[in-house]
Amino acid sequence: MARLVILGGGESGVGTAILGLKKGFEVFVSDKGKIKKKYKDVLEHIGINWEEEKHSKSVILNADVVMKSPGIPDTVPLIKELKEKLIPVISEIEFAARYIDATIIGITGSNGKTTTTMLTNHIFKEEGLDVGMAGNIGDSFAKMVAENDHDNYVLEISSFQLDGINDFRPHIAIITNITPDHLDRYEYKFENYVASKFRIAENQSKEDYLIYDADDEVIVEWLNKHPVKSILMPFSIKNELTQGAYLKNDRIIIKTNNETLEMMTSTLALEGKHNLKNTMAAATAAKLIGIRKETIRASIANFQGAEHRLEKVLKIQHVQYINDSKATNVNATYYALDSMSAPTVWIVGGVDKGNDYKELMPLVREKVKAIICLGNDNSKIVDAFGNVVDLMVETYAMEEAVKVAYKIAERGDTVLLSPACASFDLFENYEDRGHQFKEAIKNL
Repeated sequence: MARLVILGGGESGVGTAILGLKKGFEVFVSDKGKIKKKYKDVLEHIGINWEEEKHSKSVILNADVVMKSPGIPDTVPLIKELKEKLIPVISEIEFAARYIDATIIGITGSNGKTTTTMLTNHIFKEEGLDVGMAGNIGDSFAKMVAENDHDNYVLEISSFQLDGINDFRPHIAIITNITPDHLDRYEYKFENYVASKFRIAENQSKEDYLIYDADDEVIVEWLNKHPVKSILMPFSIKNELTQGAYLKNDRIIIKTNNETLEMMTSTLALEGKHNLKNTMAAATAAKLIGIRKETIRASIANFQGAEHRLEKVLKIQHVQYINDSKATNVNATYYALDSMSAPTVWIVGGVDKGNDYKELMPLVREKVKAIICLGNDNSKIVDAFGNVVDLMVETYAMEEAVKVAYKIAERGDTVLLSPACASFDLFENYEDRGHQFKEAIKNL
């Protein structure tokens, strides 16, 4: 019996354990930290051996295959040792995809991938297709394959998950954009991170499609130097294209395989330039699958956006509060500030991933009236913007940040939580940060 060792007892780890057991593997789960009770209960229930707060080499180094959680870097000594022993170390996406015969739409990018994934899934569902949405969003892909296999999968895939693929091949790959992020995992070399994103297309054939942002110089430059086998489907809000999606006179025009679909931009449920692009990507994928034009048009008009992504929370005394907790990098916050039309009280900060705040400077000068720092160490933000705004306040808890914002904001202003940083200094994750923000607003 082949031995499957899983490093990390979270959502992807436990999902892989369920699928591995079903496929006849002897499964062992090892987590260097504590495993949450809900996951332990599942492992106990299905009879899988596990350990926590340690990695016992004696039971790991005899694996036939290892699935590692995306949170574990390749540079960890244990991973290096496994690779030296030529034991395959793969991601959950790679493991689960081996057991399906379904159409996969794989979506990656620095920003916009969650919205694009949710919108693509929404269009498929509205058409009545059998579809599962998984990956970096919601349920684990492996668990879905084990318990409820679908005809189609829409997968949000992070660069960390792509680092662990060998044969994974989506029929349609989408790269929303590429901007510096997670450089701490890529030796602070941007080209390593770009290469990682492009792995989504490395196994594609000439029957497959790659949808990408043609306005993104990083993507275009990389494609020029590293051609792919798949059919290119660019999207642009700057230039007309012969194939793909573009903007003309307040209409989105999508050209695929000699067919044209037109949609008025005024009908989009989502606001902002970046959401025009997310909509173009999702609609192009739907069109390539053969979904009817009327379904695509109706779906983009009635779509509810992602939680924690420019989510309007409440209006209190004519001040709009917006939760953009999912903005964990500078580029995401750039989009958020760019879409603000009112004077903005900006709540920013957290765990800095090597951020360069320079690109935000023109937007901050134009739109931000006050900055509220929310993090254990706010020095970089204070240095960057201290001389740019009239008012800057340092806070160390969400409730405090929201109370300060409430005091500062005047009629007609917007209070925007768009942290540009990871959340792990003060919160469990960006969802926890967003929920605490919403809760604090309700308690005002």
